[in-house]
Amino acid sequence: MITKEQIPEVLDHQVYDAEGKKIGEAGHVFLDDVTGQPEWASVRTGLFGSHETFVPIHDAAMVEDHLEVPYSKDQVKGAPHVDVDQGGHLSEQEERRLYDYYGVAWGGDGREETRRTDTGTAGTAGTAAAAGTAGTAGDRTGAGGTRGRDDAMTRSEEEMRVGVERQETGRARLRKYVVTEDVQKTVPVRREEVRVEREPITAENRDEALSGPEITEAEHEVTLHEERPVVETEVHPVERVRLTTDERTEEETVEGQVRKERIEEETADDKRRRRR
Repeated sequence: MITKEQIPEVLDHQVYDAEGKKIGEAGHVFLDDVTGQPEWASVRTGLFGSHETFVPIHDAAMVEDHLEVPYSKDQVKGAPHVDVDQGGHLSEQEERRLYDYYGVAWGGDGREETRRTDTGTAGTAGTAAAAGTAGTAGDRTGAGGTRGRDDAMTRSEEEMRVGVERQETGRARLRKYVVTEDVQKTVPVRREEVRVEREPITAENRDEALSGPEITEAEHEVTLHEERPVVETEVHPVERVRLTTDERTEEETVEGQVRKERIEEETADDKRRRRR
C-alpha cells in the first residue's frame, strides 16, 4: 500500500498496470478522512492528459520510479467520470460508484467516509488529515449534506482537443543485387592468308634466279597469324543511390462526441403533477 510519505513519489509520476503497461500520469492523491492514508489517485490519460480517471491505491505499490496498480489499463481508462468538488472531496455517491466499478468491498474500514485530495507534500497531507475528518463530518451532519457551500450548481462541458501523434506506417530499404546481361560489341580482327606471287625472269633479276642449283626439289614455309577477340571486364562506379523522405501535409477532419451538462428548473408542482 502507499503511505503518506510516498505521496511526493506518486504525484506527476507514471502509473502502470499489473502487466507493466503504462496507463498515464498521476495527478492527485486522495486521502481517507478517517484513516488519513492515501486511498485514491487520479490518473491523467488520453491525448495531452485531457482525460482524468480514478483508481484505488490501497493495494498499489511504488516500483522504481512509477506507481503500479493491480488493475488493467483498460479498466482504469474506462472508470466512471467523477467531478471533484471545490473542497477537493469525493462525494459518498461518487466514491460508492467507483468502488462498485472496481469491485472493492464497501464499508467496514472507514471507506464509507468521503475522501480528500492531497496538495502534494507529506506535511500538508498530515495537516489536512487532522482538519478534514472532523470538518467533513460536521458539514455533512449540520448542513444536510451541503458541506457548507452555497446553493449554486456548477455546469460543466467536455471540450474535444485534437492533436497528432507520429506512428510508423511502413519501411523502405535499398537492396543491391547482381544481374547478368548479354552484351554484343563488334571488334575488327586481322588474319593472314597465303597469296602466291609469281615474278617473271627479266634481265634485272636473272642473276638472282641463276644463283641456286639448276634442278632440285625444295620447300618454303610461311607462318600464318590471325587475331582473336579477348573479353575482359572491369568494375567502375556509375551512380550513387540513397533513400530520402518527403513530408506532405494533408487536412483530415476528426469527429468525436463531447458531453455537456444542462440545468433546468423543477418545482414542487412539477413533481406533484408527475405523481398524478
